[in-house]
Amino acid sequence: MSRFTRYDGGDPLAPPVDLADALDAIGQDVMAGYSPEHAMREYLRRGSEDQAGLDELARRVAERRQEILQRNNLDGTMREVRELLDKALLAERGQLARDITMDDGDRDFREMVLDNLPPSTPAAVSELSSYDWQSSEARESYEQIKDLLGRELLDQRFAGMKQALEGATDEDRAAVQEMLGDLNELLEKHAQSDGSDEDRAAVDEAFGEFMEKHGDFFPEGPQDIDELLDQLAQRAAAAQRMLNSMTEEQRQELMELSQQAFGSPQLMEQLARMDANLQALRPGEDWSGSEGFEGEQGMGLGDGTGAFQDLAQLDALADQLAQSHRGARLDDVDLEALARQVGDDAAVAAKTLQELERALRDSGYLKRGSDGELRLSPKAMRQLGKALLRDVADRMSGRSGARETRTTGLAGEPSGASRRWEFGDTEPWDVSRTITNAVLRDGGSPVRIQVDDIEVVETEARTQAAVALLVDTSFSMAMDGRWVPMKRTALALHQLIRSRFRGDDLQLIAFGRHAQVMEIEDLTGLDARWDKGTNLHHGLLLANRFFRKHPNAQPVLLVVTDGEPTAHLESDGEVWFSYPPHPLTIAHSVRELDAAARLGAQVTFFRLGEDPGLARFIDSMARRVDGRMVSPELDDLGAAVVGSYLGSRSPASSYREQFGDLYGGRGFWV
Repeated sequence: MSRFTRYDGGDPLAPPVDLADALDAIGQDVMAGYSPEHAMREYLRRGSEDQAGLDELARRVAERRQEILQRNNLDGTMREVRELLDKALLAERGQLARDITMDDGDRDFREMVLDNLPPSTPAAVSELSSYDWQSSEARESYEQIKDLLGRELLDQRFAGMKQALEGATDEDRAAVQEMLGDLNELLEKHAQSDGSDEDRAAVDEAFGEFMEKHGDFFPEGPQDIDELLDQLAQRAAAAQRMLNSMTEEQRQELMELSQQAFGSPQLMEQLARMDANLQALRPGEDWSGSEGFEGEQGMGLGDGTGAFQDLAQLDALADQLAQSHRGARLDDVDLEALARQVGDDAAVAAKTLQELERALRDSGYLKRGSDGELRLSPKAMRQLGKALLRDVADRMSGRSGARETRTTGLAGEPSGASRRWEFGDTEPWDVSRTITNAVLRDGGSPVRIQVDDIEVVETEARTQAAVALLVDTSFSMAMDGRWVPMKRTALALHQLIRSRFRGDDLQLIAFGRHAQVMEIEDLTGLDARWDKGTNLHHGLLLANRFFRKHPNAQPVLLVVTDGEPTAHLESDGEVWFSYPPHPLTIAHSVRELDAAARLGAQVTFFRLGEDPGLARFIDSMARRVDGRMVSPELDDLGAAVVGSYLGSRSPASSYREQFGDLYGGRGFWV
C-alpha cells in the first residue's frame, strides 16, 4: 500500500545537492585553522551565493517575531465590547426618545440609569445585566457582548471556537459546558493514575469514550491522552502568557467581563478548573512568560493566544536554527513550522541545508578520528585538491595560453593502463576498453559509443621525479595572510602528482623553528604557528635525505618562504635561533643547499613579500645552485609552484634551456 505525505517544497526533478561549493568553503576554513566540524557549521551558517544559510533564516524568523509585536496590541476584545456597548446605548437612547407612549417618569428613570453608568466598560456591562431594554436592537447588541465574551474565552483554549460558535443556540452552549465538564473529569482521572497497566488502560478507555462523544471539538484529532494534553497545555500556557502581558487594569477588566460570558459564571469556572489541571499535568510549559506588544491593531483573546503560540514557535525555530546545543543537527528544524511562520521558500532553503549536512556526514567527506573529532577524509582531500588544481590550471591558462595538463606523464611509452577521457585529453583512445564499455552499457547492435565510454591510454613519464616541497610555517606566514595560500599550493601540487604523475614521489616538509615531514592531511589541518624561527637548514637536510632515498629519480626542490633563515639545527639536535640571521645559520643553510645541487636537484625559490633584503638573499641562493627565484602574488602562488614542477618534468636538455629568462623577476603568470 502506498502512503502519501504533504509536499515539503523544492524542485522534485532537481539533482542531488552539489557538495563542491560546500567542500571548497569548508576546506578553506580548515586550512585557515578551523576544525572540520566548526568549518561545516560555519558554511551552513553563512550559506552561499545561491543558498540561504542559517543566519539568513534566523534573521527572517526574528523579523517575523518583531512584526507580530510591533503590529498588534492586546485590547482587541475590550475594544469590541466597548463598540457593542456604545451601539446598545445609542439604540436604547433613541428608543426612549421616540417612544411617546412611555410614562415620563419611567423614561426619566431609564435615562438616569444610562447617564450614570460607571466609566469602566466591565462595570457598565455588569450593571446593565438586569436592565430591561426597550430597544430590540439594543438588547441584541448587549446579548452579543455576552456571546462574544464566551466565544473569546473558549477560543483562547480551543482554536477556532470563536467562529464555530457564532450564532450558537442554547443547546450549543450546553454542549460546550458538557464537554468542559467531561474534559476536566478525564484530566483529573489521568492525574490520579499511578501509571500501572490497569490505570493506563482505564485512562485510554476514558479517552476513547471522550473523543467519541466530543471529537468534533478537536479537529486536530489527537491519538491519545498525551497528545491531547500537549495541544491543550500549549494553548492554555499561551493564554496565560497573554494575561501576564496585560496591564493590571486590563487584567482586572477582563476578569470582570469574564463573569458575563454566556450570561453565566459557570463557563469561567470550568475554564479555570481546566487551566489548573493542565498546569499540574504539564508544568514544563511556559506559564509565566510575557511579551510587550506595541502596535495599533487590537487582537481578541483567541487571536492573541494564537499570536503567543506563534511567538513560542518562532522562539523554538530560532533555537533550532542557532544549532547552539551539543549534538544539534539541522534535522531538528521543524520545516512545517518554518513554512507557516516565514514562508515556503525558507522551508525549502532549510531542507536543502539539511540535505547538505546529511550528505557531508554520510558521503565520506568527513570522518571521525580516534579522538572523536571530525576530519577531512582522503576522499574530501582529493575532491578539494581537484578544485584547487582546476583553479591553478585556469590561472596558468589565462596568463600563459596553456591549458590544464591532463597527462599522467609527458609523452612516453604506454604504461599499460587506461583511464576515462576528460576534456582536453590528447592521448590515443584505448579502443578495446572503449568498445567494451559501450557494449556493457548498451548491449545493443550496432554498438553506439558515448562520451562516457571513452578511455585513453596512459603514458609513462620518461623520467621519474622526487619532489620536495618546503613550505615556511614561521609566524610571519600566518601574520601576513600567507598561511592559507601556502596550504592551497601544497594541496594542488599533491593532487597533481597523485592523479597525473603517479610515478613521481612528493614529500611535504614544513619548516618553522624546526622542520618536519608532514602528510597532506596534517599540513592541511595545521594550525597557525607563532614560534619565531625560519629553519631552512633543517628543511633542506630532510629534503636531501629524501633525495638520497630515490637515487634514480630527478630531484626537484621547491621552497616557499617569506623570510631569511633565522634558525639552524645543531649537531646535538638542538635548534639555534638568532635574529638578525647569524652567519653560522646562513653557512649551515648554504651547505645543505650545495648538497642538494650536488644531488642534481632543480631548485626554485618562491619568495613571498617585497622585502629587498630578502629578495637579494634568495636571489643569491638560487643563482648559487643554478636555480631560479620567483616572486608571485599570493593568488598566483599555486600556479607558480605547479608551473615550476611541470617545467621540471620537461624532457628539454636542461632546466635553464626550457625556461630561459621567463622565471626572472615576478614570473610569467603575473
